Amino acid sequence: MPPVFAHGRLRLYLLKLLDEAPRHGYEVIRLLEERFQGLYAPSAGTVYPRLSKLEAEGLVTHATEGGRKVYSITDAGRAELADRSGELADLELEIRDSVTELAAEIRSDVRGAAGDLRREMRAAASASATQVGEDDSWQAAKEELRKARQEWKEQARRAKDESRRAREEAQAARRQAKEAQDRAREEVQRIAGQLQEQFAKSGGVLGSLAGAWLGGTQGPGADRPSDQPSDRAPGWAADLPATGDPARDLDRLLDRFRDQVRDAARDHGVTAARVAEARDHLAAAAARLSGTFGSRP
Repeated sequence: MPPVFAHGRLRLYLLKLLDEAPRHGYEVIRLLEERFQGLYAPSAGTVYPRLSKLEAEGLVTHATEGGRKVYSITDAGRAELADRSGELADLELEIRDSVTELAAEIRSDVRGAAGDLRREMRAAASASATQVGEDDSWQAAKEELRKARQEWKEQARRAKDESRRAREEAQAARRQAKEAQDRAREEVQRIAGQLQEQFAKSGGVLGSLAGAWLGGTQGPGADRPSDQPSDRAPGWAADLPATGDPARDLDRLLDRFRDQVRDAARDHGVTAARVAEARDHLAAAAARLSGTFGSRP
């Protein structure tokens, strides 16, 4: 039987199931069996250790209801699920391919069993060909052969239906993935347009925030050595814990900086005369950060 989940993929699919709704472990096992149309069901020894590991990583939490643990996804789990949305779409396609392959194997096994039965019945018919008439055992054998043929046809029909459904669901998944990508691209473009419009109307508030974030720069020529700690905002973004992924931590800091600048511009208002000052501060910020990442491992 081909592997149903490649390494690390079951972890991702468990996050998807818990993102749909809080569930206890038995319900997760039953849902996986339903998604595979009864052709595959993971054991409790496969599912529960992975749920415990997700909880240890802070991606899942649990509450006890009726003596059973009910697992729920955390914000960190949703963030990982969003970061791996493309991988999740591929996994949905892989699951449908796995269902198709499992159905094909069942169809092949049934076909082989029916062929063996037919050969056995032909041998029995040849051995009894010299008898006059057909006794009760021969009639029973014929009835068994008829039932086997009928069962084989039914199995073949179900396998064909499952393959057709799997193809249709795979096509639907591809369409959904493309629509999600299109929506995400449109949202990014919309936000970029809003930011561009706000920066066009912004002024000194943006510059002062950029200077505070960088530790008090006063313009393009006021760079301070990048290895000295900032004394202007020691607690800035302290509520953002490290994730263990430096690239992701940097993205979160940049998001916080952007939101803070945008909120300040909205709350305090800006003047067109001070946008040049803000641009100087941002240029200095970009130069200092470029030097930081260019000179250190």
